[in-house]
Amino acid sequence: MPGYEIFGAEEKKEIMDVLDTGVLFRYEFGAQRQGVYKVLEFEKQFAAYCGTSYGQAVTSGTAALKVALAALGVGPGDEVITQGFTFVATWEAILDIGAIPVFTEIDATLNMDPVDLEKKITARTRCIIPVHMLGAQARIQEIVAIAGRHGIPVLEDTAQAAGARINGQHLGTFGDCGTFSFDAVKTMTTGEGGMIITADEKLWRTMSEYHDHGHDHVVNPGTRGGEGRRFIGFNYRMMELQGAIGLAQLAKLDSMIVAQKKTKAALKEAASAIPGVQFRELVDEAGDSATFFCFLLESRDHCQRVNKVLGENKAGAINFGENTWHFYPRWEHLLAGATVARSGWPFFEPGGKRRVVYDPQSLPVSAALISRTLVYPIPVKMSEERLAEMRAALHQAAKA
Repeated sequence: MPGYEIFGAEEKKEIMDVLDTGVLFRYEFGAQRQGVYKVLEFEKQFAAYCGTSYGQAVTSGTAALKVALAALGVGPGDEVITQGFTFVATWEAILDIGAIPVFTEIDATLNMDPVDLEKKITARTRCIIPVHMLGAQARIQEIVAIAGRHGIPVLEDTAQAAGARINGQHLGTFGDCGTFSFDAVKTMTTGEGGMIITADEKLWRTMSEYHDHGHDHVVNPGTRGGEGRRFIGFNYRMMELQGAIGLAQLAKLDSMIVAQKKTKAALKEAASAIPGVQFRELVDEAGDSATFFCFLLESRDHCQRVNKVLGENKAGAINFGENTWHFYPRWEHLLAGATVARSGWPFFEPGGKRRVVYDPQSLPVSAALISRTLVYPIPVKMSEERLAEMRAALHQAAKA
């Protein structure tokens, strides 16, 4: 990752199709645009690639979460369960819709623990958001089965795992809907941008209208339809230039994953020499997107010793226990209930009553796992020289 490494003639061609029309807006201007609807085409092709019926393009992966939650009817007074190891966008979208995030432990997959999920469900749970974190599968089939027994919809956060599968079925198609990010550091990228996929036409229609100020879109999703609106919405429209880049990147996605798998396998072989090393559990190794390589050491101290050697050899890895963007105990603004709203919303009710308090010690299993885990992002293109340097560093780390 990311896909910008292989920007080429294909992306330029798709972009020029848009610039030649002069229309950057995804709707309307039919006579001027000469039949060019790149976002609409991208939605259709991405949904088909994933083996589902509908795609709804939006401005970001964060917006995709917000639009999907809105379409599922989630709002104030509701609880949404997600995991404590994810990017901040997952729970930002929950808070922004007015709901309360509830966090589960992760397990050896580094994704949502289905056992802890069952414990966190209450009468107020209105949605479950498992995250296919760092490019690999959550135990989504177990999670969907649990949710089904309780009558709760599942929204798959697939931001980092486009192209990943379980037994050939794409992630994002197991739940009611799945969201994706195409930002600047994703395997396929449009710079910014996101997508929601679903097999539910009614749910898609609601997302389509909500993301464009509530415009009905009944006549044709290439235009904005009439002026009847069922509800208020907001503006999360993707631009035609992003849709154009998305089409070119989507055509390359499978080949990018193949390249990442080759590099990951080489790094894994080198890391295998480290005494006591373990590797992240994969639900389906063949369906891994290979976006990241994760390995676990015997203890936090062992992890730190190994990473010190890796850093000294120009191959330092990420320890998410020290990262402030992706792990629950490091989200100081969430734990503090910090907000720009003078009322304190969404952490405080109007009138000053605290809605929720988060304890930084509440996910001990996750903390123990993360403290001894090291991670490498896997580029689409890696030189033989850089790969050899990283493999040599891992062999040196085996002595730590």
